[in-house]
Amino acid sequence: MKIRISWPAGHTTATIEETPTSKALAGVLPITSTARTWGEEVYFDTPVSTALEAGARQVVDPGTVAFWTEGDALALPYGPTPISRGEESRLASPCNILGRLDGDPRVLATVRDGDPIRVESVTD
Repeated sequence: MKIRISWPAGHTTATIEETPTSKALAGVLPITSTARTWGEEVYFDTPVSTALEAGARQVVDPGTVAFWTEGDALALPYGPTPISRGEESRLASPCNILGRLDGDPRVLATVRDGDPIRVESVTD
């Protein structure tokens, strides 16, 4: 599945693997939310609530599309967060891994805290 993530200053697409969390997310798209920033991570609330999956991780590569189960939120790291060690992307807690952004994750640096953000499915 491909999704498009849009905000006032830009957009990106992501390729999402089939997981229980991604299926739940696909069922509620499109969604509009309010972007929050935490270091070099963008996250935002979704109407999805799900359990932690077997492959959940806290340290991920920049550009990973993750689902933060404790906050019912998508988490999109593009660099270090306030709890990172060095240059790693360390999420607030272990998150379900959904997929990856298709392009340069640094495009997320143009997202401002409080921006409206929209996620929709994209057909190839």
